[in-house]
Amino acid sequence: MEVRAKKALGQHFLTDLAIAKSIVEALAFEGTKVKDGKDNPEKACEPHRGDKSNNQVLEIGPGMGVLTQYLLVRSEIDLKAVEIDGESVDYLLKHFPALDGKLVLADFLKTDFDNFFKGSFDIIGNLPYNISSQIFFRILDNKDRIPQVVCMIQKEVAERIAEKPGTKTYGILSVLLQAWYDIEYLFTVGQGSFVPPPKVKSAVIRLRRNGRIDLGCDEKMFKTVIKTAFNQRRKTLRNSLKPLLKDRTALATVVASDPIFELRPERLGVEDFVRLTQMLQ
Repeated sequence: MEVRAKKALGQHFLTDLAIAKSIVEALAFEGTKVKDGKDNPEKACEPHRGDKSNNQVLEIGPGMGVLTQYLLVRSEIDLKAVEIDGESVDYLLKHFPALDGKLVLADFLKTDFDNFFKGSFDIIGNLPYNISSQIFFRILDNKDRIPQVVCMIQKEVAERIAEKPGTKTYGILSVLLQAWYDIEYLFTVGQGSFVPPPKVKSAVIRLRRNGRIDLGCDEKMFKTVIKTAFNQRRKTLRNSLKPLLKDRTALATVVASDPIFELRPERLGVEDFVRLTQMLQ
């Protein structure tokens, strides 16, 4: 029995076991050594065998268990998995009996994380390309519970997330994720490593929660400023942020004198957007 890849679910099953093993080994727990594995999965990181036996990990979309098989043998991991495809769930329970009681048939975007774990947990998975951005926004909503994410996504999206200010690919997700996570682009994965092969290359990235506790500004306003600015990214901030400046005459002098408003949004880093939000809130 095998699982049929379903286009509607964005399924492309990873078949390269060396890549799968490297993804799992990229989970870096406290007290373990991590290597920079950019574009070289064989050097992505060393096997992690920390002293803890309760590192809670949630796998998103295990599919046919290509990552799961390596996660289950790591005694320091308390593994749970969420899978939206009933056919995959049947396959996984048949081939990996250890998943009994650990696997839930559900949509990650709608699940209550308390049904899986109490407290913090890491995330790992080969994410469906068609909902990867939604998954990251869900992670951001629960950033204080999710200290680490290791995932494979479309290469273009991975580059955008890890990108620094000043480039055309730098955008909304770049700023929002970099505000709360340190992001590493680990390595690239070609189309031939999947069945069916996707039309684009993939990449593995690792997000680890940084030390930021508070932005120093209203977080909801921070998101609004970023989204408003990038929705008209070809315009200067003076023009793109007009909806937020409307009927706020007290800001007129600030806007007229501060050179930040002459920039386009891709030129601003996280701290610049924090300062901008402080002015506008």
